[in-house]
Amino acid sequence: MPRIPAHTLDTVPEASREHAERLEKRMGRLMNIHAGMAHSPVVIAAYQGMQKAIAEHGTFDARTREAIALAVGNQNGCDYCQGAHTVSARRAGLDDGQILALRAGEVGFDTRLAALTEVARAAAADTGNVPEPLWQAALDAGWTDTELAEAFAHIAVNLFTNYFNHYAHTELDVPAAEPLTA
Repeated sequence: MPRIPAHTLDTVPEASREHAERLEKRMGRLMNIHAGMAHSPVVIAAYQGMQKAIAEHGTFDARTREAIALAVGNQNGCDYCQGAHTVSARRAGLDDGQILALRAGEVGFDTRLAALTEVARAAAADTGNVPEPLWQAALDAGWTDTELAEAFAHIAVNLFTNYFNHYAHTELDVPAAEPLTA
C-alpha cells in the first residue's frame, strides 16, 4: 500500500500542476511515481530539473541511459524502476536477454557498456565510491572522463527515483520486470 497516494491531474496541487501535466504529456499518462511526487512541488520540480539537464546537455543515447537505469534500479532493488525501465529499454533497442543481463550485472554482450554499468552499480552500492579497478576498466573500455562525469547525473536521477519509490511505497502501474534467476 502506498504511503504517498497517487494524485490524478484533477487532484494535483496547483504548485505541481505544470510539472504533472508535462510528465503526463511526455509519458502518455500520469504514472504513479510522478503522481506521488506531485504531492510536493519541490520533489517533482527537482526530478524534472534533473531530467531537463540530462535532455539538454547529456550525450548518452537511449540504450546507454536505460542500461544505467537498469543497473542502478537492480542494485537498489527498486521494482518500480526495473519494470518501467524494462519497457523503456525495449524501446531503446535492447532485447529481453540483454535487459536481464544488465539487471543481473552480467553484461557479456557489450564490454564497453559492461564497464560503464559496473561503475554505475558500484556508485549506487557504496554512496558514490567506485573502486579504482572498475574506474580504470571503464577508461580502458573507451569511456572518457567527461562521459564518466556525465554518468554521475544518470546515476543520481535513478537514485532519486529508486529512493522515492522505496520511501513512498509507490504502487506498480507498469508491467513487473521478469524475476532474475539465482
